[in-house]
Amino acid sequence: MSIPSFSLEGKVVIVTGGSRGIGRAIALAFAEAGADVAICSRAPEDEDGELGAVAEEIRGFGRRSLAVQADIARKTAVDSLVQRVMNEFGVIDILVNNAGIGMRVPLLELHEDDWDMVININLKGYYLCSQTVGERMVEQRKGNIINIASIAGIMPRLTRSCYAISKAGVIMLTTVLARELSSYNIRVNAIAPALTRTKLAQSLLSVPGFLEKYQAEVPLGRVAEPSDIANVALFLASDASSYITGHTIIADGGLIADGGLSLALMMS
Repeated sequence: MSIPSFSLEGKVVIVTGGSRGIGRAIALAFAEAGADVAICSRAPEDEDGELGAVAEEIRGFGRRSLAVQADIARKTAVDSLVQRVMNEFGVIDILVNNAGIGMRVPLLELHEDDWDMVININLKGYYLCSQTVGERMVEQRKGNIINIASIAGIMPRLTRSCYAISKAGVIMLTTVLARELSSYNIRVNAIAPALTRTKLAQSLLSVPGFLEKYQAEVPLGRVAEPSDIANVALFLASDASSYITGHTIIADGGLIADGGLSLALMMS
């Protein structure tokens, strides 16, 4: 039996939320594996700032890159993003829905505007990108969509209710899309990371004593690094996972296998 390849040579990828954290790690891993990578961020200054810097890192691997400022919660912005990528590269082989925001507010104290912002970016944005890119993939009769969910969508922390709800929605979106698109040779999977060392998690990781308590509860004894999640994404993007669709891979260091977090950490 031949060993499957993790090469993405000749593939074109879109990574949303690609300026930092998990998105940046995925974009760079895919470029190193041979892909041309388009990255986007909703921050207006990102096209020439952090996002532009990541695009330069991608080009450092000898790959083509495109940095686009786009608010994925707006259909017109998603349409424009996808058209720019099609104009530049002519095809989209892989979509990584990664952009997201968190909010640390109990559900009964959450304002309607905050609910809308979290759901619009974390769930509606994934739907809009998947729908628009999916139309191109249907025409191509091939494609691969990877959604970044969260362990919070399976085992929520109690103060991050809206975030958890949005990520639970991403997991179901993944399942539904996988079923609807399978006949077009399009695979759809998700990754559900536990706490990962990103800017989004920094406020929590900086709470005195939290990191030590958290790591004591994780069977593998550490917080995930963005590269840990990028490695799973590379597997799902490659031919090594050619018979996998509709699944959510949990990257949690063994937390769920060990019964999850204590109530004290769930309330953090």
